[in-house]
Amino acid sequence: MRWSAATPEAEVADSEFSLYIVRCADGTLYTGIATDVSKRLTDHETSPRGAKYLRGRGPLQVVFSEVVGDRASASQLEYRVKRLSRARKLALIEGRSALSELASGQVLEEGGA
Repeated sequence: MRWSAATPEAEVADSEFSLYIVRCADGTLYTGIATDVSKRLTDHETSPRGAKYLRGRGPLQVVFSEVVGDRASASQLEYRVKRLSRARKLALIEGRSALSELASGQVLEEGGA
């Protein structure tokens, strides 16, 4: 399927994606990707399009957000971050670890072979 520049799909295909981490009221962390993090947070809080995991866990706070490139790169990084331990995610949030380390494969993923 070819996308013309006038379609919403084309805008998403050409957009820069961000990886974000949300802290829930119960202290749990949720990782996702979006082209517009503030709009996605609003979706999570008010729309049926939000993640089921976040329902009833508000208020939500974005504690980390970084532009990571195209959708494929963002999805790969999201997968890697979701596999990290809570301590490693907190290090990322606090700036003691860099997302670029995950992108380059310098940090070993946890929980897998």
